Amino acid sequence: MSRSPRSKDRMPVGDVREVTRSLLREWPLPTPDGGGDKNTRGSVLIVGGSAELPGAVILAAVAAMRAGAGRLRIACGRSIAPIVAGVVPEARVIALPETDGGDIAPSAARRLAELLPGTDALLIGPGMNDPKNAANLLRGFLPSLGDTTLVVDAAAHALLSEDPAALRGFAAVITPHAVEMGHVLGRDPEEISKNAQSVAVEAAKKLEIVTALKGSETFIAAPNGRCYCNKAGNIGLATSGSGDTLAGIVTGLSARGADPLQAAVWGVSLHARAGDKLAKTMGPLGFLARELLAEIPGLMRDLGPTVKRS
Repeated sequence: MSRSPRSKDRMPVGDVREVTRSLLREWPLPTPDGGGDKNTRGSVLIVGGSAELPGAVILAAVAAMRAGAGRLRIACGRSIAPIVAGVVPEARVIALPETDGGDIAPSAARRLAELLPGTDALLIGPGMNDPKNAANLLRGFLPSLGDTTLVVDAAAHALLSEDPAALRGFAAVITPHAVEMGHVLGRDPEEISKNAQSVAVEAAKKLEIVTALKGSETFIAAPNGRCYCNKAGNIGLATSGSGDTLAGIVTGLSARGADPLQAAVWGVSLHARAGDKLAKTMGPLGFLARELLAEIPGLMRDLGPTVKRS
């Protein structure tokens, strides 16, 4: 695992540090040895999608690969599995049982538990429609998670609404916006937006996991109270699929060996900077979430250096 930046080590708990180019360069991403294979670059499992939203899991999966992961598996409902496999030929696609509404059935938890050995990072939530089903599915395989880093997005946040202690002890990141955070904490979303920094810190401490509270400024907080603020990005990122892309980037970085806090800080920044690049070349409105993906490798190169994975 890579160390936090030295300047962060001196940052008092409770303070917030802006995510800048210099901060990222002080905190380089781990990367595999040049002679390694795809497994040394990290293995990702993306769990999500539904009959109505097959694209979300596709965006998240491709984002994980653009972030540098080497091995990709996608677990989704059987009705959309052929679509997903055709659009993402790089992935092994696992077809799971579905509910009558087209979501992944909670009974699929046993199959997901079988896929966990050798998985470095798992993302659950993109494209899932039914929060209760998503919570039950996550609860079902959680005991088998082991050392796999877990990224929780979208409907899967519902588990924390039911049980705030559910992810304690796991290496995990959550990526809620204000409405989702409101459900988790039982608070008004408008109040959360007005007090985003303090809410992110509060949530990270209460849940004991890294929390990236998305907004016009995104706050990334660790359970020990350390907090980062990303001010990059623009209104063009407020578009369908953008959150799925962010969650996939964080998952890909986690698979490469970044710890949850580094993966969240870097992931949020890469996502925002990709939006800023597209705003300059295409205009501030109208670019698509899928167009963010191709920007990620070049941004990682430009924000180097990188170090060998330990």
